[in-house]
Amino acid sequence: MLHVLNHPLGEHIVTHLRDRTTKPVTFRTLTYQLGLLLAMEATRDLGTQAVTVHTPLERHQGRVLAEPVAVVPILRAGLALLAPFTDLFPDVSVGYLGLERDEASALARRYYAKLPPLRDRRVFVLDPMLATGGSALKAIEGILGHGAREVRLVCVVCAPEGVRAVETRYAGIQVFTAALDRELNLQKYILPGLGDFGDRLYGT
Repeated sequence: MLHVLNHPLGEHIVTHLRDRTTKPVTFRTLTYQLGLLLAMEATRDLGTQAVTVHTPLERHQGRVLAEPVAVVPILRAGLALLAPFTDLFPDVSVGYLGLERDEASALARRYYAKLPPLRDRRVFVLDPMLATGGSALKAIEGILGHGAREVRLVCVVCAPEGVRAVETRYAGIQVFTAALDRELNLQKYILPGLGDFGDRLYGT
């Protein structure tokens, strides 16, 4: 299921991320801000439990988080969305997946994996650009194989082709994105897109 962020601030940020004149330092700040919006949306239904606290005036029954959060950024671009999750959820468990795309075949190859215990957990995979879906599918396969109960994708921009690929293979996967773009070009880049996310982020 696809969830496209519906917030004027999100549209504002994505427009500036697309702008080719946006400098890396601004790009990083905007990505962090957008990451906060996406993290809030993707965790909207986290489990909570009732607790009683004492305000300065009286007892009050409130709710606190009862479900542990695990996130796995796909290196290197996914690191840009990590800080919003760690800032909002200080006790989050973090894993890392290194995946690179073969430019000729557009297939993903894993070159690094370091995952925490994920059994029976809901895991948020951070993959800013969902293009063909190859990296996302490789990540989902590995994380479910590691015992995760559920995987959710958190993206900045998605192509329809990538969303279809994920939904075809894993019908129950939820994808959260700030923008659903038009298509992929012949080189498998998203249009209109925003270029290579990692290059824009780090100025490389």
